[in-house]
Amino acid sequence: MQELASGKLLLDEPAPHVARLKISNPEKRGALDHEILDALAETVRGLDARCLLLTGDGKMFSAGYDIGNLSDAKFEERAEALVAHPFHDALEALEAYEYPAVAALNGHAIGGGLELALTCDIRVAARGIKVGMPPARLGLIYSHTGLRKFIEVCGVANTAELFYVGRNVDADRAASMGLVNQVVERDELGSVALELAAEIGSNAPLSLKGNKRAMRTLRAHALSLPEDVARELVELRESCFTSEDFREGVQAFAEKRKPEWKGR
Repeated sequence: MQELASGKLLLDEPAPHVARLKISNPEKRGALDHEILDALAETVRGLDARCLLLTGDGKMFSAGYDIGNLSDAKFEERAEALVAHPFHDALEALEAYEYPAVAALNGHAIGGGLELALTCDIRVAARGIKVGMPPARLGLIYSHTGLRKFIEVCGVANTAELFYVGRNVDADRAASMGLVNQVVERDELGSVALELAAEIGSNAPLSLKGNKRAMRTLRAHALSLPEDVARELVELRESCFTSEDFREGVQAFAEKRKPEWKGR
């Protein structure tokens, strides 16, 4: 077992041709901070296992961005820097991984934690966990690339429910929405996910790489945006970081109270 990111990310090889990365930040409910995200991106880029198995520790897979670290000082810059740079790099590295990736959702996957799981090719979830997207409760405009990923995986209607309502759903409902491939009992998750990863890892590497590359290329070309439209959506997202509502959403979250929206 190799400890990365001050022990908050663990790497091992539990089966031939399988690399397992475990998010181990239980004190912050698996929250993704700069150190974890940077280590995740760097590690994934250096792996050559035929299957990557991504999981969490304890009762959480990941609660998403570590927004608890945001302070009043330079709030907008810190907020944008967290979600726009290290998180983007981690997702990009995972998306570019040339072999299949499996997410084993041992616990709740919320916000960025859920998008991290959706960036994997296959998801197996423990029964009883919940997944959800809270941007509407934080005043956050999500990235168009992230929204596109959700639309690809679970369709427009289910994406609308996740992002407009902001309510968490349990694993069985997540499966019916297409967010996860399989739901198993909690005590079976580790063995089922590892068996799946090992089976993938035992298959022909040229086939695994070739099919993943073909699927990735098909997705990219089917949903490519004109450059000016993509820039407009990026600017729309960035506008939320300077809004009163986003600051209020983050503060309300930290203070465990209901936010008071201003619409500006």
